[in-house]
Amino acid sequence: MSRDIQLKERWETLVQKLSDQFSQGEDLDLDAIIYLIGVQELGKVHDKYKKDEKLNLMHIAICRCLEPYGYYEFDYVDNDGWPHYIVKEQLPPLRAGEQSVLMKDAIVSYFLEKEYIS
Repeated sequence: MSRDIQLKERWETLVQKLSDQFSQGEDLDLDAIIYLIGVQELGKVHDKYKKDEKLNLMHIAICRCLEPYGYYEFDYVDNDGWPHYIVKEQLPPLRAGEQSVLMKDAIVSYFLEKEYIS
């Protein structure tokens, strides 16, 4: 099976599983899944977040998911429990579709590592 087909199938499985667990029948989009990863990484699942905190959660998720690709490295957790990352390598210039594929691949890898999907 080609890598693209495998990614597509795993992504669809992941979206369905997360949507069943966290949504009322609507498929979660990429941003919603990134947000969920940020909440998971922060570990404060039941908190309510302000708009800027939601953006920070998404940033945490992106850093965490792209860390294995060498773009970010975990640095430390601050006094409020928020993880911080440093940029190891700038992301290459990507078109929107390429960014989406990179993030989907990184997110699928994240959930494979967490054994949420197989």
